[in-house]
Amino acid sequence: NGACQRWCGAGAKNVGGTTVAAVARGRAWVQGKRSQSPIAALNESFCMTSNPAERTLDGKLVVLLGGSGFVGLHLAQQLLVRGARLRIASRNPEQAFRLKPLGNLGQVQFVRCDITKARSVARALDGADALVNLVGIFAGDLDAVQGSGLRSVAAAARDAGISALVHVSANGADPDSPSAYGRSKAAGETAILAEFPGATIVRPSVLFGPDDQFLNLFAKLIAMLPAVPVFGPDKRLQPLFVDDAALAITAALGDPARHGGKVYELGGPEAMTMLELHQRIAAAQGRKGLFLPLPDVASAAFATATGWLPFAPLSRDQWRMLVAGNVLSGTLPGMAEFGVEPRPLALFLDRWMVQYRTHGRFGATSALT
Repeated sequence: NGACQRWCGAGAKNVGGTTVAAVARGRAWVQGKRSQSPIAALNESFCMTSNPAERTLDGKLVVLLGGSGFVGLHLAQQLLVRGARLRIASRNPEQAFRLKPLGNLGQVQFVRCDITKARSVARALDGADALVNLVGIFAGDLDAVQGSGLRSVAAAARDAGISALVHVSANGADPDSPSAYGRSKAAGETAILAEFPGATIVRPSVLFGPDDQFLNLFAKLIAMLPAVPVFGPDKRLQPLFVDDAALAITAALGDPARHGGKVYELGGPEAMTMLELHQRIAAAQGRKGLFLPLPDVASAAFATATGWLPFAPLSRDQWRMLVAGNVLSGTLPGMAEFGVEPRPLALFLDRWMVQYRTHGRFGATSALT
C-alpha cells in the first residue's frame, strides 16, 4: 500500500501485510542503534521527532492522570526525552515504577489519585504546569470516570493554573453513539471544554504497540488455537502506533496557543478489516491461520450471553463499538497538524510476532505452518 511504500520503499513486496523491505529497514535501524550510546540515541530521537514548540516542555511539571496505563508509559518516555518533569497520578501508580530509571533524580514522581474525588485530583495537580488526562474504562461508572464527572477535573486544572491540558478521548465519541462508551466519551469532552475552553481534545483510533492488549491478544489466540473465530470480520479499523499518538500529544502540550480549544482525530495511515488484521498477524507468525468469520447475529448473541462475565472477551457495549467500525471521519484535523507522519503496522509486525512463531526467532515466516 501507499503508506507502507513511503516507509519501506517504492519496490517493497507485501506478503500478508508484512513487507520484505520493512523487515530489512527495521533490522538496519536496530544494527545502527547498537553502535550508539543511549544518550546519543535519545538525542537523535528528540531532534528527529520534536519541533521547537515542544522544547518549551523542558523543566515543566506535567501530570499524567491515568499515567500508569499503556498509553501513559509510552507518553512518559517522550516527555522525559524533552526534559519534562513527570507526576504519574493513578489509582495504582506502582504499575509505572519501571519509568524510574528513565529519568534523572527527582524527574519522575508517583502519586495515588482517584479521578472521581476532587480533593485527590487537586493534590495531584498542585504546582503543575500541564496535564494530560488518560483515564478511561469500558465498564463501571462511565459517566463519573470519563463523562460529565470530568468537569471537576477540568475545574481543578483551571484553579491550579495549568497552562496546557490535553484530554485523550476516543475515536467514535458521539452523544448519539449506539454504545454507552462512545456517549460517555462525548460527555467527557463537553465537560472538559466547559471548564477549560483552552483544552486540546484528541480522539485516537485503536492503538497498537509491542506491549499492547490488542495485537497480542489476537496473536496469542492465533498461536494457540487451530481455528480462530473473528468477530466483525468485515468491520474496518485504522490502528495507530502508540508512539505516534504520544508524539501528537506531546506536540499539543508544547503549543497550547496553537492547539488549544480544538478537537483532533488520530489514526494510522491505513484502514483494514478485522479479518485482514488477523491474516496479517498469522502471516507474521509464519502460520496459514484458519479463521471462522462470525456473522453479526452470532457475535451479538455471544456478547449478550457472555459479556457480563468478569473476563469476557467481548461485552455487548464493545460489540456495538465493533459494529460501528473505528476509522476516522476525515472531518477533523489529524496527525499532520502535529507534524507527525504515522507509521504503518507492517513496519513492526514481523519483528513483534517473533515470540509467537513455532520456533521463535529461529523460525521462518516463509515456512508457513
